[in-house]
Amino acid sequence: MNVTNGFTSMEQIRHRMQTTDSQRQVKKQTVQTNTASFDEILFSKHASKRLETRQIDMSADQKERLLEATCKAKAKGMKESLVMVDDFAFIVNVKNNLVITAVNDTKNAVFTNIDGAIIN
Repeated sequence: MNVTNGFTSMEQIRHRMQTTDSQRQVKKQTVQTNTASFDEILFSKHASKRLETRQIDMSADQKERLLEATCKAKAKGMKESLVMVDDFAFIVNVKNNLVITAVNDTKNAVFTNIDGAIIN
């Protein structure tokens, strides 16, 4: 690196800027593919296993209501919320539209680390 008066040459800086721009573009594309839009709700691997082991079969209507409740939670500024749909309970990461876990037997259930609940 050729340094004159404490400054690097423009060619050296330009190369760094181009690399940084391409890195930003790759990062932006990665974020876009990993972030849910509000027209879908995602289920974590853990939640998917819980749905399967607890034999929770959700109808299209229930999924739509879960999505609506998640949108309401976001509008209220919630981050981690409990969403009740019929007899099912879901812990949802609101920012990412991500269901973290699912429960079908809520008797004597204790839910922690949530900042709100929506019954839908």
